[in-house]
Amino acid sequence: MQTIDKKIGVLLLNLGGPDSLDAVKPFLYNLFSDRDIIRLGPSFLQKPIAWFISTFRSKHSIEMYRQIGNKSPILELTTAQAVALGEALNKYNGNRNTVTETRFKVYIGMRYWHPFTKNTVDEILDDKIDRLIVLTLYPHYSKATTGSSVGDLKKYIQGKDLDIKYINEWYDYPPYIDSLAELMAEGISEYGGEDFNLLFSAHSLPQSFIDEGDPYLDHIKSTIDKVLKRLSDSPYNYPDLKYQLSFQSKTGPVKWLEPSTEEAIENLSKSECKNLFVVPISFVSDHIETLYEIDIQYRELAESHGIKLHRCKALNTSEKFIDAMKQLILDKVKEKGSRGQEVKGSSG
Repeated sequence: MQTIDKKIGVLLLNLGGPDSLDAVKPFLYNLFSDRDIIRLGPSFLQKPIAWFISTFRSKHSIEMYRQIGNKSPILELTTAQAVALGEALNKYNGNRNTVTETRFKVYIGMRYWHPFTKNTVDEILDDKIDRLIVLTLYPHYSKATTGSSVGDLKKYIQGKDLDIKYINEWYDYPPYIDSLAELMAEGISEYGGEDFNLLFSAHSLPQSFIDEGDPYLDHIKSTIDKVLKRLSDSPYNYPDLKYQLSFQSKTGPVKWLEPSTEEAIENLSKSECKNLFVVPISFVSDHIETLYEIDIQYRELAESHGIKLHRCKALNTSEKFIDAMKQLILDKVKEKGSRGQEVKGSSG
């Protein structure tokens, strides 16, 4: 009889968000200081320009956060996901030929606000974790998200005695697709057969990233293809759904992916669209992009054009999504690999 031993750490990497209105400006400064997201002039000017932009933008951003509860909900939601994931993992008992002594502890590391990844690494080391699975909460790989977060983590674990595996992308992982399909089907059912337009809204990226080979756009399109295929099958049976893809949350003067979600809504109004179902395809929890941009800004824009906008629920702590993360972790625990191995969590 096989025995699985030891405690395994699971580190969820996410963007982070301001936990008060006073935190908005320093959060923006941390964000714009990251050259993996946007390069602001030569490297020695990155931080001075980031300071200027964060100062300039903070007043408007503070008002946005004020309208969604005076802070970002991302820490509370990521914490809830971590708690639910830990509970799900620790209920796992393996097969009947295995005695499971493994216990999982789930940690959170944020890129631009508390709890910063650096501090979380200190906690992991204090807990004497020697096996760690890193799961980025960005299903679709981009150097601006996963690349930046993992790069930040590696600065703090360099030289540490950790058996670490990375799940850097999982855009086509079947349980993740199932979790998306369930929430989309729930939203679609509310139309009761009434005509609607389907719009997938993804976080935008500078076009130059894609031109340089960043796979983010291909990953987004693959997720859409797979979730539409899943929705066409039983038990949902929504075949031939017509859709458009748009991009939101661009910042700065460079060329970003197109069309923007604003442009998509305006174009749909010209085709007599009356009902619009928006799916925030690149996000796994609610935050400023869903609660303000879609629910307030884009809804108001849609209504001004005679369109009723309805948003698909975010994954948050839905049962299927927590199960998808659990399966991702367990798949990696079972994989054999060398210490420090980076693993992609796709369906292969």
